[in-house]
Amino acid sequence: MTFKFLEKLSQDFSELLNDKEEYNVIIEVGQEQNKKSFTAHSAVLRYRSSYFNKELTNTILNDDNNNKIITNPNISARIFEIILKYIYGGIIDTENMDTKTMYNLMVVANELEFKELSEKLENHFIESNTSWLRTHFTFIYHSIFKNNKFQNLENFCNDIVVKNPSIIFESAEFTSLHESALISILKRDDLQMKESEIWDYLIQWGTARNPTLPKKLEKWSDENFMTLKTTLQQCLPLIRYFHISNPDVMDKIKPYKKILDKQLWNDLKQHLILPGRPIKSIILPTRLALKQELSTRVIELFSTIINEEHASMISSWINHQPSNYYLRNNPYEFQLILRGSKDGFAPRTFWDICDGHDNTIVVTKVEGTDEIIGGFNPLAWDKTKEDWMSTNTSFIFSFKDGDLHNSILSRVRKVNNALRYSLNKDKYGPKFGNNEFMMKSDVSDFTYDKKNQCCLSKFYEKSIRTTKDGFSIIDYEVFKVKKFI
Repeated sequence: MTFKFLEKLSQDFSELLNDKEEYNVIIEVGQEQNKKSFTAHSAVLRYRSSYFNKELTNTILNDDNNNKIITNPNISARIFEIILKYIYGGIIDTENMDTKTMYNLMVVANELEFKELSEKLENHFIESNTSWLRTHFTFIYHSIFKNNKFQNLENFCNDIVVKNPSIIFESAEFTSLHESALISILKRDDLQMKESEIWDYLIQWGTARNPTLPKKLEKWSDENFMTLKTTLQQCLPLIRYFHISNPDVMDKIKPYKKILDKQLWNDLKQHLILPGRPIKSIILPTRLALKQELSTRVIELFSTIINEEHASMISSWINHQPSNYYLRNNPYEFQLILRGSKDGFAPRTFWDICDGHDNTIVVTKVEGTDEIIGGFNPLAWDKTKEDWMSTNTSFIFSFKDGDLHNSILSRVRKVNNALRYSLNKDKYGPKFGNNEFMMKSDVSDFTYDKKNQCCLSKFYEKSIRTTKDGFSIIDYEVFKVKKFI
């Protein structure tokens, strides 16, 4: 029989961490005013971490105190303190840990080669935090491909992307997408896009990575085409050229034929004229069209800012429900009217596209934070009006850190001042109340000059931000809210 006293062992080693007499390693993390030093024991670090074993091997003793000093400014003190407790005690307490900290912990655990911890947290996100992953999808998708170690998260995200490619391909961050992420999408047989559209986005991605290329294609030199070919060399073999229509081959592929291998272009030309004749190039299979269940409402990732759970909560607010709707009983669908990263961030664009639409939700993603800020307007937006608008059913709201459990709902109090349709529609977008939620830009770009604002409440029940400072946004969307038939 074997008796295991792991709990006591964990407790004793955790107490060893606080021993300030026998330590022989100092670890400095963080930057500038957030820099902090931790003490540790080389024997524990070596046997618990291959990363620290290598660091200690390559670090010489400090002459002043006979300790080894390891520096890592890219890890925050808060995260490293959690890591250090895990090293000594083998315990991670996530009960009182916010979701973003947990995600950062997963990334750091991966960097420090704690495979067991990293994989545990990765699977925890997929099993228990899918709502947060969807809310922060673009951020997550960009971050997991930096080191290609989160295979389960990669598969989770790609399963979403192939069904909803616009979330990546139409996002403002598409051209900064890591090459390995783009390759992983292009490899999927079930990517739900026309092949010619995939080609267009690939060219857009490649040219964005070479900003010195001439804007007009007719001015490109052979060297310019070679530059683009080099950039796209890992992606070009993944395009299903022989499943692109003849007109699209001539209109879209031919102008860039110099970035293709000569054999491929010759085979493609032959295929257009004599499709039954054998060719030397590899013909990749056509991408699969996913079957749609007509009798089932398909829950899709319809937004780059909010997810289905947010939509259900907002729907319950619209109907003044005492409790939130579930996904299965939400009576409303959110039909996208405008997305800034696709349609543009000029205030005038908002009025031109949303003019005449009533029962709309405006949602924004604040730059530099994970806040979601939005408002509901039951009235039709009207670009010809310049006045206060009256309604008793409008409301504004916020989700701090995108968290459903950290939301603020503020309904209109002064019905005659519910909304303001501004005189200057080249500067002002939607305005709820006395700027309790306002979108504005002096340079015709909501993402640029930090003129968007949520002032202290005057015409609504409460403020939806703790500060009235102006902010820029990463993206915004406008949805028309309609009842399912």
